[in-house]
Amino acid sequence: MAVARWKKSKSWLPGPITQVLAVALLTALVNYPNHYMKFQASDLVSNLFTECSQNLDDQIGLCKTGAASAGTIVLLIFAALVGFLLSTITFGLQIPAGIILPSMAIGALVGRAMGILMEIWVDNARGFFLFRTCAPDTPCVTPATYAIVGAAAALTGVTRMTVSIVVIMFELTGALTYVLPIMIAVMISKWVGDAFSRRGIYESWIHFNEYPFLDNSAEVAIPDVPVADIVTRVEDLIVLTATGHTIASLNSILEMHPHRGFPVISDPRDAILLGYISRAELSYNLKTASKSPRSLPPETEAYFSHQPLADPRTTLDLRPWMDQTPLTLPSRTSLHLVVSYFQKLGLRYMLFTDRGVLQGLLTKKDIWYVLNGADETRRTTADYYAPIRTGARIREQESGIMDEGGDEEQRGLLRPGDDADDTDRGSIL
Repeated sequence: MAVARWKKSKSWLPGPITQVLAVALLTALVNYPNHYMKFQASDLVSNLFTECSQNLDDQIGLCKTGAASAGTIVLLIFAALVGFLLSTITFGLQIPAGIILPSMAIGALVGRAMGILMEIWVDNARGFFLFRTCAPDTPCVTPATYAIVGAAAALTGVTRMTVSIVVIMFELTGALTYVLPIMIAVMISKWVGDAFSRRGIYESWIHFNEYPFLDNSAEVAIPDVPVADIVTRVEDLIVLTATGHTIASLNSILEMHPHRGFPVISDPRDAILLGYISRAELSYNLKTASKSPRSLPPETEAYFSHQPLADPRTTLDLRPWMDQTPLTLPSRTSLHLVVSYFQKLGLRYMLFTDRGVLQGLLTKKDIWYVLNGADETRRTTADYYAPIRTGARIREQESGIMDEGGDEEQRGLLRPGDDADDTDRGSIL
């Protein structure tokens, strides 16, 4: 992750295609001189997992006469170090690339080296008390077993998975006899990894890219504050009124505000919540109404509430496309309950009302920023996000609630950088 943070902070680095080509060239130049790095990762792992007595086609030369030597150990360790360094560079490139097989290969290389080292020790110290029970004519140490255990430990350290890794290794090797040492190695690797960070590689990458992923099992300290302290208030939202719109005016709103949805209220005075309409639904219906067979002109009236006197042939009724029963909670609800709703129901947004009057809105990414802390996230997003200048009191306490951006969880909120005195600020449309 340190390499990924460095790459993200350096604007002079070339584009993704150039990076892929450069890494491919570097990988070829570094791997070719090393005998154990010439092969594909799958072939390498397969040979490392196979005992010499069963390996009829020794492609990488681990079973040839004199292979159990210090030189072989050095080459295996060197190959593991090179693989580790290359994995830190290649993970996160703009190409489909995995981390499971490279991690297994790195662990298998180290494990095989350890197994060969133990084999040399046993052969040269038969009288040692640990090896007195070894039969003289049978191998006392099987380096392939060390490779299997090492691969399981490395994969656990990367992914932080436990039971799944044991099952995967058993399915790959069929080595039921070695399940116990694999389980011990997996648990020790998990404990050591958790001592540095409780996140696995995938959780760390999600957090690094600031995707609004709320892990239901994560032990996150939730502030004991009312949601009213962090909600984006109605004064700062871009909301739509039930009437007073035309097709042209709604298209203009979509062009001006790149949000993924808009709350709908009765009128500016009462702000009774009528529903929520997504940008996709609104845009689709405006385009459909303007085309054949309806071909409604831009000045056609559009409304979101029941209009008994409206002619359905010359007006546009958007009620069927609006979520008229969005999930709402009182503004006095605790943040802990709101976080539970987002985690367990997979919500993208939530509206807050008091006696039917819209009070504000909260999105998944707002919750994500609050739970992960403004200081940590703003260090990595200073060039991409700007804090909202107005809104709830918690923003003055560095909560880190920001605009969602074009590709994330957008909603009816002013874009960063809008002037506080702008006439569009907190406008009701």
